[in-house]
Parts: sequence; structure tokens; C-alpha cells
Amino acid sequence: MEKTMKAVVYKGKGEVALEDRPMPMLEQDTDVIVKVTLSSICSSDLHIKHGAVPRAKEDTVLGHEFVGVITEAGAGVRKFKVGDRVSVNVESFCGECYFCKRGYVNNCIHGGWELGCRIDGGQAEFARIPMADQALTLIPEDVTDEAALFNGDILATGYWAAQVADLKPADTVVVLGAGPTGMCTLMSIRLYSPAKVIVVDVSEERLKLAKEQGLADVTLNANTADIEAEVLKLTEGRGADRVFEVAGTMGTFEMAWKVARPNAIVVVVALYEEAVSIPLHQMYGKNLTFVTGGVDANSCEEIMTMVQNGKIDTGCLITHKRPLNDVMEGYHVFENRLDGVIKWVITPYER
Repeated sequence: MEKTMKAVVYKGKGEVALEDRPMPMLEQDTDVIVKVTLSSICSSDLHIKHGAVPRAKEDTVLGHEFVGVITEAGAGVRKFKVGDRVSVNVESFCGECYFCKRGYVNNCIHGGWELGCRIDGGQAEFARIPMADQALTLIPEDVTDEAALFNGDILATGYWAAQVADLKPADTVVVLGAGPTGMCTLMSIRLYSPAKVIVVDVSEERLKLAKEQGLADVTLNANTADIEAEVLKLTEGRGADRVFEVAGTMGTFEMAWKVARPNAIVVVVALYEEAVSIPLHQMYGKNLTFVTGGVDANSCEEIMTMVQNGKIDTGCLITHKRPLNDVMEGYHVFENRLDGVIKWVITPYER
């Protein structure tokens, strides 16, 4: 009789379901099987659910942000062994192709964002991880699963965003969006010690958290403030040196380039569900540089060191923690931003 497990499956636009799935098996000698100890619901899962990720495949197990323990390892796996606690990278990559050798692992010709998108991911009891030597980060003994959970996805995204922004100590930075990825972006920006960080959101709860965690010098609520005018006031009329667009809502891209000073860098971190126009005729002469993602999650070992040494602490993001049994409620709460949710963390299925 075939062994099964519980998993969250993308059934098609607008529908995800918790159902029985076959247990994963090794397919290549570079694969491992991971018993999932913690996973999470991510905004990218919602984008898939809404049909906004064309490359996503129906009937795929969702989830690309998770940690666990290796239960099986292929003969070709060199860096990891059965029993290792690991954080899983959002991207699968070979490490050898043209793009990987240059650090552009999101564009690996053999991988990219696969887990929970095109191949079965980690909102399940077990998951198969291809190209495991590149796709995993060992969790040190003194780092908890909770502390390591966001290492391979939203924290990797925030870390990448801060890297590509060419931040300087005297910079005034604007971050649009104080959700989970925005908070991780803020944590990474703070590693560069910019002069002033201005955080914009529509949630007073999230703005308060950013301030309490020491991540924001100034907070602005887009529902009540004229953001462009306020940023100009705070920058002697120039605009921000660096802008991070992490909200991905209608109007935030326009806000991002409008609050940027001439010759600024605008980092577009958000994944948009609809087309966004670039009005070059309006921004002509500002000489802006735009940097866009997907994330190149190639610094996960560095990030794990930062977590281990207390330079980054994402514990404040975990607001809900429930077993896989309750994951459909989690999707409802997370998608509708109910009950003060920032991150819904999924613990193992309870039988």
C-alpha cells in the first residue's frame, strides 16, 4: 500500500486544499528527503493561488520557506547527511551554469524558483529537495528552527535587496511596505547603518512594530499622510537616496519613483499581480536606476551566520503558529490580514 502524507496543494486559480499525497522519493542521486519541522505561508503562495504566477503548475504542493531534518540522502550528496537540521533555499540551482557561477542563481538554467511552484514544496510532512548541496543551509546547534525558518526566502530576499542597493552610511532610505518581506528588508538595510530609514505602510500595527524593533526612524501611514510631501520635508526637498518597493500594491511603484531623489536607486522587491507601467515621460531627467528581482538567494550561509550571531532576529515576525491541520484557516487569516498576522508558521500535522 502506497504511503501518503498531508500536504497543501495548488488546485488551480483561486483554490488550494489540504489533501493526501504520496510520500516523496529520491529521484536523483543529488536529492535529499526532508522531514518538515516548520514551514510558513508566504505572499508568493497567495500570488500562485490568485493565478498571478504563470510558471506555477497546478497539482503542485505549495511552500518554499521551510526547515526540517534530512531523512534520506542520495549517493551524490556531499555536504549533508541524514540527521542534519537544514534550512531550505527558495531556489534550486546547480552551482555550475553560466548564471550560477556569477551569483545569479534565480536564473539557473537547471532550476530557479521551483519548490512550491513547479515541483512539490514544503507545506507538507516531507519534501524532496533537488540539487541538495546548493539548496540547503546547515542550521547550527545553537540556532532554533524558528530563528532559521526565514533564512532561505524572505530573509534572503531582504538581504539581496540591501546588497544590490549600494547603500551608503549617509543615505536616507524609504521602504514601502512593512509586511514580512519588508521587515526582513529593513533588518538587512540596518546592517549598512544608513542615516535615516523611513517606513511606509497602511497598517499602524506594522508601523508600530517596525519602530519598536528599531528598524524605522520615521513611520508614515499612506492612508493618512501625503507620502511624497512628507519625504521631501524629511530630505530637504531632495527625495530619498534609496527606495525599496516591497508592497506590490496598485500605486506603490509610482510612489517609489516619485519619492526618490534624482540619481537615486529604486529597488523593486515586490511581485506584482498585474502589469505596472513605467511612465518614462514623467520621470525623464530624474536619472533613476531601477533594480528588480527575483531574489538571487546565494548568501544563505552568510545570513545564517548573522542569525547565529544575533545580528538579525526575525522572532518578532511569528505571530501565529499552528499545526498543518489548521493550514486552511491560516490561508484565510494571512490573505485577509486578520488578527494582526504577520507570519503564519505551520508545525507538523497532528494525528
